[in-house]
Amino acid sequence: MIALAAAIVACTALGVWADRRRGDAARRAAHGALDAIFYGLLPFVTFVALARLHITAGVGGGIGLIYVELLAATVLAWFTATRVLHLPRPSTGALMVVVMLANTGFLGLALAVALLGSSSLSEATAVDSLVSGPMFYIGAFLVAAHFGDRPGSGRLLTRMSRNPPLVAAVAGLIAPASAAPHALVTIAHAAVWVMLAAGFFALGVNLGAEAEDGALPFPPPLTPPVFVVLALRLALAPALLAGLAALVVRVPHAYLLQAAMPSGINSLVLGHAYGLDLRLVSSAIAWTTTIVLVWALIGSLVT
Repeated sequence: MIALAAAIVACTALGVWADRRRGDAARRAAHGALDAIFYGLLPFVTFVALARLHITAGVGGGIGLIYVELLAATVLAWFTATRVLHLPRPSTGALMVVVMLANTGFLGLALAVALLGSSSLSEATAVDSLVSGPMFYIGAFLVAAHFGDRPGSGRLLTRMSRNPPLVAAVAGLIAPASAAPHALVTIAHAAVWVMLAAGFFALGVNLGAEAEDGALPFPPPLTPPVFVVLALRLALAPALLAGLAALVVRVPHAYLLQAAMPSGINSLVLGHAYGLDLRLVSSAIAWTTTIVLVWALIGSLVT
């Protein structure tokens, strides 16, 4: 776990450094890394993991419970932003998006393997593919297009239809386990770490660019909206899932871990595309990721 935390810090710092030294070249590299993950590594890992996923009541029913807790947390984020904090529309949309989208891919898969063992990768991938993917391409896009200060580009349906991880998820669910032999599982485990390194490098580049544009002072301020994100994304979301699981059906431990992941890096993509509050988005990602890493590190040392 110490090595994992150090790798995340190092890759993020490398991205910030690369943005300051190389600028546009670093940003092109970051976009290329994200494309490689989205169109290559993540579909591969998704197919292999879900092909070997054993569907039980907890596995299947737990997916539905995660949707319920995400919907509840997002609605509460909207209510707090509009009725309590009285935020402008771009900030309201930003707060909703960073609560809705969790980093179940770049960080969640790696933490599941590091903390729960490689056998948990299938369950963790199920959450990332069957929940986080649709929430990003449907829910978060709709929220960002509605609340952003730039109109939607009309490309939502196009983006939704060109979604290799979701296609891989469907293929993996209907494929027999024999379609993912042990050799491919080993490669998929290695691909998880490659995705983590590339993803946090891209995050570092984005954070460096936001700092240059004045959108992200360092360290990010702990403003009231950021406190709301911390409460909803890191406390309420996993607590809701745990409560629902206790009442309805027992879910895999990987589901609870994924529910407690920090705000997703993809929030930055939507912030740029639709004109959300980038300062809030960047601050939320930075603070939630730091807290989850510290929590995971302490937990690994205690146990």
